[in-house]
Amino acid sequence: MVDLYWQVSEYISQKLAGAEWGDGVVAQLASHLAETQPGLRGFTRANLFRMRQFYETYRDDEKVAPLVRQLPWTHNLIILSQSKRAEEREFYLRAAAREEWTKRELERQFGLALFERVVLTPAKVSPAVRQSHPQALSVFKDAYLLEFLDLPVLHSEADLHQGLLGRLKSFLIELGRDFCFVGSEFPVQVGKQDFALDLLFFHRGLNCLVAIELKVGRFEPEYLGKLGFYLEALDRNVRKPHENPALGVLLCASKDDEVVEYALSRTASPALIAQYHTQLPDKALLQAKLHEFYLQDLAARNDDRESDAAAS
Repeated sequence: MVDLYWQVSEYISQKLAGAEWGDGVVAQLASHLAETQPGLRGFTRANLFRMRQFYETYRDDEKVAPLVRQLPWTHNLIILSQSKRAEEREFYLRAAAREEWTKRELERQFGLALFERVVLTPAKVSPAVRQSHPQALSVFKDAYLLEFLDLPVLHSEADLHQGLLGRLKSFLIELGRDFCFVGSEFPVQVGKQDFALDLLFFHRGLNCLVAIELKVGRFEPEYLGKLGFYLEALDRNVRKPHENPALGVLLCASKDDEVVEYALSRTASPALIAQYHTQLPDKALLQAKLHEFYLQDLAARNDDRESDAAAS
């Protein structure tokens, strides 16, 4: 269907660009198709113009054009209408194809300003993660939206834990497609002592166990010690020979990024620090920050070009 729409839109675009048609001809074409092909859907005047916009948006982008054929037409319309820049369109095209989002989940990710959050706040990982699992940077996020839990502002770790278990499907979607649930309060025995890991997952793409520890307060550096202990126990006693070393995620209610950077810089554990939110983000504020980010990036690149020109 998308291939058909692409061909139709290419034909319409060429006719309009060559001044062979006026906009009125498109309306006449839609009426003609409705009369002669009453069972043919999707060729209204509005949709024909959407097809034209679809083709003209992607026709010169050899990198992105193949992606649109991997998604249903409805998904393409959502991405085309809600994205404000080419980078955003490519981001959602790739993510929707990779994660196999439904229409509803794709709209949710736009509402959660996923693109803005990923660009402005990339995942905070330790050097060990970059060395052992470099692809993890595209898997994990700096913040996870748990608005579907409907938790009160003041909640306990037990509330958070039980809420995630009760809405496990929604949590897995928020984590990403390749995450598989292994267990809750997963038992870890070291010596003669028993411990319990909050949540244990397996990531098929990274081929490793992923331990998630929950904290309803602010991140504290000492949390990394316990997480590293759990990862060592998983690698020694649970990990299978063909699997990669386990990764650990501290999911906290809040964090100071400078404290996180200091704590992660010296740890030998493959750990990540992420924040969870129980309320929807202010998308307008994030978009304003993103606009400022791109302006600063453009200014920096212009300065680099001027410096190179002066040096030559």
